[in-house]
Amino acid sequence: MENMSDKPYRVLLYYKFVRIEDPETFAREHLAYCKELDVKGRIIVAEEGINGTISGTVAQTDAYMAHLRQDDRFKDIVFKIDEVDGHVFKKMFVRHKKELVTFRADEEIDPNVLTGKYLTPKQFYEELQKEDVIVLDGRNDYEYDIGHFRGAIRPEVKSFREFPDWIRNNLSQYKDKKIITYCTGGIRCEKLTAFMLKEGFKDVAQLQGGIVTYGKDPEVKGKLFDGKCYVFDERISVPINRTGEDVVVGRCYHCGKPEDRYINCKYDFCHRQHICCPECEEKYRGFCSPECEDQYRDQLKTKQEATKNVAAG
Repeated sequence: MENMSDKPYRVLLYYKFVRIEDPETFAREHLAYCKELDVKGRIIVAEEGINGTISGTVAQTDAYMAHLRQDDRFKDIVFKIDEVDGHVFKKMFVRHKKELVTFRADEEIDPNVLTGKYLTPKQFYEELQKEDVIVLDGRNDYEYDIGHFRGAIRPEVKSFREFPDWIRNNLSQYKDKKIITYCTGGIRCEKLTAFMLKEGFKDVAQLQGGIVTYGKDPEVKGKLFDGKCYVFDERISVPINRTGEDVVVGRCYHCGKPEDRYINCKYDFCHRQHICCPECEEKYRGFCSPECEDQYRDQLKTKQEATKNVAAG
């Protein structure tokens, strides 16, 4: 067992860049195994490896880790573990895709061949305090908005595939500067730093294991990370800084007061994820705009009329 906890469930976050010859078959068989084990989550399988987040009981997650490591390709895979009270996913998905994280650079990037220097949490913390270091958030803008390292550059991107153009348009003047990057679990920085090195950046490093590893380091304790870390499951965000500092960096979409909770717009065809305080969620009834509320009501009215017509025969 890799972790001791009083909580009955755990979340595993992991990835591994390694050649998988027949990813479609692997994905299909892996989904069958996960369903038999009764874990839930999202796993991406590609020719370049595996990237997943799953939740399950302590026994289930122990079994899953042992199962994956029995495969020589994954014998040294690193699992980041969070203790939770229950499942953080409703279903189990294992999908075959072209890339583990959709980057779509002009040329092939293999982190096993080229990637930025790895920094331990302590090393990253030390670099954060240097004035001549540029800190780049390797996530999407909405992830940055509820939590980030102090002094980090906010990327104006809504998806990872936008990074190549954004870097060329915004960071080219810093190719001779030292740049350190970070993301949630480390996988995006593997490709991001490799791309930057190919673009001619001279000194690029990345936080090994990402924000979640940084937050669990017993010495660093999440120092200099303000707000919360966005995660792609039902928790939406998790605390990182364990020093007693409670800095809220997000702002309510409606009223602008400090807030770090995200909700989805109640209108199904919008579902805009936005930061919203409890008061505004009640005041605006879970909608991001009056237009969405109006369309929701029109949709509901149409459904009710259709139901009446069917009942009337």
